[in-house]
Amino acid sequence: MASFVTIPCPHCHTLNRVPAEKRGEGGRCGHCHKPLFPGHPINLDAAHFNRHADAADLPILVDFWAKWCGPCRAMAPIFENAAREFEPRLRFIKVDTDAEPDLASRYHIQAIPTMILVHAGRELARHSGVMPAGALRAWIEQHLQT
Repeated sequence: MASFVTIPCPHCHTLNRVPAEKRGEGGRCGHCHKPLFPGHPINLDAAHFNRHADAADLPILVDFWAKWCGPCRAMAPIFENAAREFEPRLRFIKVDTDAEPDLASRYHIQAIPTMILVHAGRELARHSGVMPAGALRAWIEQHLQT
């Protein structure tokens, strides 16, 4: 019997059931027919965040950031490149702390950029500050295996 994983669409946020063995092939949303894995981080607001953080079988890496933050701007291309490398194992999400203060408060964000690895609604790991690409890659691999 085939097992399925639930993957929210990054465009319309519809939950999609995908055969686990076909997750690596990408796939398209059953509702809007757009790719389930766009190869770049998606921006989420509070209204859609829970669907990706709690309802999915896919771990997410959330970058809490702000437009005015210099270190956040330095981290952005590193985070973008990591999304291309790690999808479809991991969804990359960006949350603007100025636009979504309730989400920032919920996750006790005290410094930005802060990256939080979440799976099934549970925080697995957290890192504040800029990381070089190699360090981000190693940090992700270390915490995805736990």
